[in-house]
Amino acid sequence: MEITDLIRTGSVTEPTDEETNDSERLTPGRAALLGVKGGLIATAVMTLYRLPLFRALPPTAEFWAKYVGSGEADEYFAESLLLHFLYGAVGGGLFGVGFGRFGFDGEDERLRGGLVTGFVYSLLMSVFGTKVVFPFVLDESIEYDEKLVFHVGHAIYGLSLGTWLGSRNAFGEVYD
Repeated sequence: MEITDLIRTGSVTEPTDEETNDSERLTPGRAALLGVKGGLIATAVMTLYRLPLFRALPPTAEFWAKYVGSGEADEYFAESLLLHFLYGAVGGGLFGVGFGRFGFDGEDERLRGGLVTGFVYSLLMSVFGTKVVFPFVLDESIEYDEKLVFHVGHAIYGLSLGTWLGSRNAFGEVYD
């Protein structure tokens, strides 16, 4: 028995098959932490896609300008990115908890499940953004090209997040 097994299981005996089942070891706390990490990574990937194509700050700049700052949205680069990453981390944490409850068993099932659920989750977030956040929170409408980049960016977020969670065991380690 390795020391890491002792730390993970809290036991000096060999874990039973039931104790080694990854889906049973993925507690809500671990799932949330993995989701937060994945959300930060997925937000970075989404932002790298969005910024060069759209050449505009995320909608968090508009949010900051309207509710916190006193200037124009383009004056809040750092604040908008910080808020964008915060939203991405929180969204990832929530997704992680939900993902952990699905109980996907094994590497293949977990990875496929991560991709599918991450994609669906991100599209729901994206539709919520276009149908609720833009018109009611930001009091804005967005053009077709903006909406397309917004949806594709969120799809990239979801696929990245789902891949991150799906490719890790209950301890956050990449499957061998």
